[in-house]
This record gives sequence, C-alpha cells and structure tokens, in this order.
Amino acid sequence: MMQVGSTLPAHNLNLSLARRASFRNYTSPLNPLTRTPSSCSYSAAASVSSQTISRKAVSNSTEATRLHLANLDKLLQTQPPPKTQLDPQPGLDNYKDQNTGSVENRGKGLLEGLNLARLWPQVKAAEEMSPRHLNRLQRLLSKTGEYSPRNNLGTRWREYHGSNNWAGLLDPLDQDLRREVVRYGEFIQAAYHSFHSNPAMSAEEAQLPRHVALPDRSYKVTKSLYATSSIGLPDWVDDVAPDLGWMTQRSSWIGYVAVCDDKREISRMGRRDIVIALRGTSTCLEWAENMRAQLTQMPSTEGGEQAQAKVECGFLSLYKTGGEHVPSLSESVVEEVKRLMEQYKGETLSITVTGHSLGAAIALLVGDELKTCAEEMPSVAVFSFGGPRVGNRGFTKRMDDKNVKVLRIVNSQDVITRVPGIFIGEGVLEEKLKSAKVGGFVDMIDRNMPLAYSHVGTELRVDTKMSPYLKPNADVACCHDLEAYLHLVDGFLASNCPFRENAKRSLVRLLQDQGSNVKKLYTSKANNLTRLKLEREGLQMASCLPSPS
Repeated sequence: MMQVGSTLPAHNLNLSLARRASFRNYTSPLNPLTRTPSSCSYSAAASVSSQTISRKAVSNSTEATRLHLANLDKLLQTQPPPKTQLDPQPGLDNYKDQNTGSVENRGKGLLEGLNLARLWPQVKAAEEMSPRHLNRLQRLLSKTGEYSPRNNLGTRWREYHGSNNWAGLLDPLDQDLRREVVRYGEFIQAAYHSFHSNPAMSAEEAQLPRHVALPDRSYKVTKSLYATSSIGLPDWVDDVAPDLGWMTQRSSWIGYVAVCDDKREISRMGRRDIVIALRGTSTCLEWAENMRAQLTQMPSTEGGEQAQAKVECGFLSLYKTGGEHVPSLSESVVEEVKRLMEQYKGETLSITVTGHSLGAAIALLVGDELKTCAEEMPSVAVFSFGGPRVGNRGFTKRMDDKNVKVLRIVNSQDVITRVPGIFIGEGVLEEKLKSAKVGGFVDMIDRNMPLAYSHVGTELRVDTKMSPYLKPNADVACCHDLEAYLHLVDGFLASNCPFRENAKRSLVRLLQDQGSNVKKLYTSKANNLTRLKLEREGLQMASCLPSPS
C-alpha cells in the first residue's frame, strides 16, 4: 500500500487523498482544522476534511504542512496486532498446536482458553463433535504407531531408573518418564502376544527359544523364560478337554530376557539396558497359584527384619519350581543375567524388570534375587503394571535394604491392586497407627497374621475416569487391562489435570480389546471413520486375562 510521506508537495495532497479511498473514513484528530460536526456523515466529513487540509497546506508555511502530514501519516499507518499465544499446559511434551496467526484461529484460541466446557456440558458435547476433535480421533485410530519423542536421557538415566525413587517426576508426570513407562509396558505386550500365538508346550522336550516380535527393534531377545507350578490337576482333566491341554500344563512360557544392541539407543539412554518382561495370568494352574494367598517365609541368610520377610505362597511357587525339561524361572533369570554381565563387562549396564498382573508380582521376586546374586550388580528397577500385593512389611523392608527400585503403576479402579489379604503398615495407615501408640500391635499383626500384606515401592496412580474415551463405570477386566493402563499413562499429566489433549497412543487396540467399555460416542465415531468391526458380544481378552489373585 502506498504511504503518504512527509515530503509530498502540498498541491498534490488532494489528489493523493482522493486516491486513498480506503482511508476516507478516517480524519486526523491531531489536526484542529479537520474537526467536523458529529452530525455529518462519513462522506461529508471526509470531503470537508480534504478541502480544509488543502487550504491550510497552501496558506501555511512548509513547516506546518510537514507537521500535519507527519501526524496524518502516523494515524493512517496501521500496525499488526501482537500475536496472542497461549502457554501449553504444564507437562505437555512438544505441544505445537496449529496457530496460523489468522483472526479466526486467534479467536478460537482465546475461546478455548476460557474452557467453557467446564461451565456448560452442552458446549463440551459440541466441542467433542467438532471437526477438530474428529481429526484427532482419526489420527488416534491410525494403525501407525505415533509416540512421544525419545529425548536423550544422558547423565539423568539413573534418575529415570529410580535412583531418587522418581521424586519430582510423577506429579506432574515427566514427559521422558512417561515415554519410558509406556515403552516398558509394550515389552510386556510382546510377551502376551508371543504366548497367545502358541501357548502349548511340549511335554517330552524343552522347546527352542521362541520368536518374540519386540516393539523396540534396538533390543534383541536372548532368553526364553518358563514358569512351573508346584501343583497339578488330575489326568482325567486332559481327557475331558484335550483341546485345552495348554491350560493345564504345569510349565508355560511366561516371558523373555532382551538386551539393547543398538549403539545409538545405548547412547540415548546413557547405558546398555537389560529388560526382563513377564506376562500376567493366562493358565488354569497360574490362576490356582494366585489363590494360594497365605504368606510363606522367604529364604534368607540375614537376621533382623529381613528374616521376617514373607511373600505369597503361589507367587513364590511359580518363581522357584522347576519343570521336567526347563529350569525354574529363578535359575533361568539369574543364569542369563550373569552371562550378559560377563559379555558386556566394563560397560555401564542397567537391569529393568517389567510385568503386568501376575508378572508384576513375580517381577518383585526377580528384582529381589538379582540384586544380591552377583558382585557389582548394576542398577535394578522394577516397573509393575496392575500388580497385586506380594509380601508383608518385612519383604518391603528387605527390598528397600537391597536398594531395589520399584515403580508401581496403579489404576484406582483396578481391584487386583488391592488383593490379596489385608494390608497394614502401609503409608498413611502406618503413621496413624504409630501416632496412636499402637505400633507394637501393628508389628504383632505383621508377624502373626497370614494375610498381613504391604505394597512395595513408589506409586504412579492413574484413573479410568480421567479418560475421555472410557466409560467411568468400566468393568473389572477393562480396569485391569494392560492396554487400558498404557492408554491412561499416555494421557496422564498430573493428578489435578484432565487427560492431555495431545495424547499420541493409538486407540485401535483399545477399541478392539475393550470396545464395550469405550463410550458409545467414540465407538460410533470410530465406526464411521474407519469402519472398525467391533465385537458386540462380550470382551476379547487378546492381550491378557484378569488375575484372580
């Protein structure tokens, strides 16, 4: 646009103003000679202003003309309004929502900042049906996995591995820790898929190491792990239901050991990581072991409170019992970890044990034994999803003394995390009992009651009700489902924050496994957008079976 400069000759002023039709409605309040009555129309005011300015410019000196034109130029010169950028919610990783700078988008951003959905539910419903949300749902229904970026952990890897018990990283949830938690959960999913693809095990000879499709290609599987029950079912059970023989077999494939074998990933994580992944309850005998909820003494060579360490009988049985053609899970894990430590001697190593449900319980036993099975043992951390209680206060003290770091991911709606037995001496309850001067009574219960359980480690608590996609009254199977856990962790910001808007985890598997627990609004959207054929009759527990522990 051509600007009126201060050097424009006075006799060309009328012509210049006539050409600037877009500014005829503006008059300079800085020039007293352009004042017109308020009752004049805009066009008349512009005409009178033009004639008055012209006469004054001819009669006055050149200095007055320059001063007036400079004032007029300042008035007509428009400046672009400053951009308004809303700060992203704390904890959002790499939040770069669209902001084109247009008036429409800026206005939308300001309206979104008002968060009207909290005031009027009708506005929330309209917002959920908006094209913007449909686009986001379509992205979340994409079968291509989209993950939060893997930032360089560098020298902070020990902090993310629990050296400070994850202090300051959980509420709000650190974006790098979120990514690591989801990644370890996907290792468990790979164990589930490998088992369900071929659950049977030969009774005559040990099977060859089975193929596991790892979600992270920078890792390679080095060992298959088997768990054996100390109890058995009558032989006639196999005769009655021969097709379900794998449900009654004493030994079953339960997980694997994998090691990071990619130089770039080792550099990103700051160490070479050894992962031990364990699936949850899937066979009849594993369910039976879960029901053996009485506490049993753990073997210990030390005295004091560690000598009072007790754990659930069924969990210890699955961990310590060997099969006919396979060693016990305990022996297999220790042997393989020692071998890898010798192979990568001199490197910085870490051991991460991760499990879901029954696997989460056994993961604690693995961590407890690994920490003292060899000299100069690397950092050992346990990431457990939906794990039940495992032992008493003596076992908790034993884990703390051995410096085994445990991060328990717990869904508030998951009943499995509140069994077996009763708990005492745990967190707030322990402090209240001590303040009431009944600490001796608590110790007496802990020593003598067969069901006096206590949780181990640091807790990361999520809630099914926080998800905008899941029904608030989702059933027990959904609240315990591993994919539901990963969905909740991926959307978790903080305990006092809503589900994060830029959650990246795909909803395809959640709809397939827990379609009846997803809100009808989103299942209908999913059907319209992707034509997914959801099973309406019952749940498909393709990823896990609920633990009855």
